[in-house]
Amino acid sequence: MASGPLRTAVIGFGVSGRVFHAPFLEADPAYRLDLIVTANPDRRAEAETRHPSARVVSDVAEVWAAASELDLVVIGSPSGTHADLAAQALDAGLDVVVDKPFAVTAAEGRALIARAERLGRTLTVFQNRRWDGDFRTLRALVEGGELGEVRRFESRFEWWKPEPPTSWKTEARTSEGGGILYDLGTHLIDQAVQLFGAVDDVYAEVHRRRAATAADDDVFLALQHASGSTSHLWMSAVAPLQGPRFHVLGDRAGYTSWGLDPQEPALIAGALPGDPGFGEVADDRWGVLGAGADTRRHSTQRGDYGGFYRALALHLRDGGPLPVDPHDAVGVLEIIERVHAASPVSA
Repeated sequence: MASGPLRTAVIGFGVSGRVFHAPFLEADPAYRLDLIVTANPDRRAEAETRHPSARVVSDVAEVWAAASELDLVVIGSPSGTHADLAAQALDAGLDVVVDKPFAVTAAEGRALIARAERLGRTLTVFQNRRWDGDFRTLRALVEGGELGEVRRFESRFEWWKPEPPTSWKTEARTSEGGGILYDLGTHLIDQAVQLFGAVDDVYAEVHRRRAATAADDDVFLALQHASGSTSHLWMSAVAPLQGPRFHVLGDRAGYTSWGLDPQEPALIAGALPGDPGFGEVADDRWGVLGAGADTRRHSTQRGDYGGFYRALALHLRDGGPLPVDPHDAVGVLEIIERVHAASPVSA
C-alpha cells in the first residue's frame, strides 16, 4: 500500500458513484480518486468535469490493468454485478468497498468474505444509512436508555413514483438483485439489526404494484428480534402519503421523526461534504421525544456519510475496526432470501 493517500478507483458513476462515493473520496485527504469507470457517455463527461484529476475509462478491465497503481476499489455498479466485480478486485490484490446489497445471495457474500480472508485483503460494505443523522440520533437514544426497553420500532422509506423511471433498478429481476427489498430493504433491515440484534422470526408482505417493474416495489416486513423488540419496516415506491421516518415506542419514552436525511438531496443538488451546514437538520425538522403530554423536540445529530470513509482509512492505515463488518451484510441477505422464499412477489 502506498504511504500517501489511498489510491482509489470507483466502478460505476450512476447515483451511487456520483453522489455517495466520489464526493466523499475527493473531500477526504486520506484518499485520492484516481480512476472512474463508466460506459455511459453523458456520465463520462460529467465525471471528467466534476473530477478532472481522475482518469475516466469505459471498461473495468482497465482497473485490473492498473491494479499495481491502486490500493482500493469501490464498486457502485448494478447489484447483480457486485459479487463478480468484488471477486475480480480481490484477485487483483486490491481492498474492496461494495455498495449495498453486498451480493444477490448470502452464499455469494460468504464466498467473498472467505476469498478476502484467504488473500489477506480488506472487504467491507457501504451501509451509508448507518451515518444518517436521524439514525445516529436514534441509536444514541436507544443505547443511552432514554427510551427504556424498546417494544416496537417502525421505520419507513416511502416514495410516490407511480410511473417508474427507466433504469436498471426497475428492469432488474429479483435474481439479479432487483426490487425494493434489495434496494431500500437492505438499509432498513441493517438499521433494525444494528439497534435490536438478531432476528428470530419474519413476517412479510411483498408486492409488485407497477407493471413496468420487474420485481417488488411495495414491501412490509415484521421482524421479531431475539431481544424481544419488534421491528415494522415499510419500503414503497407507491405511497401517495408517507408515514413518519421513525416511530419508536419504549417502556419509558417514544421518539418520532419525519423526513429523510438531507445529505443525499444536497449532494444531488451540487453541495459538497465540506460545505457549511452539510448534513445538518433544521430545528423545525427535529424529532419528538417523550411520553404522553411530556414531549419535546430533540435535536438531530448531523448526518455524516464521510464517517464511513474516515473509519475505513483508519482500518487500512492503523488496523482500526472496519466501518461495516461484511458478516453483517450476509445476515441481511439471509433475511431477504428468507422473505423471498416464503413470500413470492404478488401483483
